[in-house]
Amino acid sequence: MIWGKSGRHRNLSTLTLDENHRLYAARFNERLLGAVRVTLRGVEGELSDLCVREVTRRRGVGQYLVEETLRDNPAINSWRVADHGVEDRGVMAAFMQALGFSAQQNGWEKH
Repeated sequence: MIWGKSGRHRNLSTLTLDENHRLYAARFNERLLGAVRVTLRGVEGELSDLCVREVTRRRGVGQYLVEETLRDNPAINSWRVADHGVEDRGVMAAFMQALGFSAQQNGWEKH
């Protein structure tokens, strides 16, 4: 199980995971700290359902998770993050900008 916004949980067995649909997770001491879903289409990638445990936020976990995900997929030259489901758009906008993404309608992109 992974958690979603507002503490809702999502059963991992319901996710389609394959070469183009992936789940990246950050763990420490056997605890899940954060996770992000990745969808790949050719040279384009989309990050969705990015979530970091509230008690672990502002410690670099989300940054590490996104940077490692991008580094693990060097063939992808265009990344997108949609803003649907974002709890605090202002915080997410600052986070995405710090990672080199630029604001677009309905989300952020990085080329």
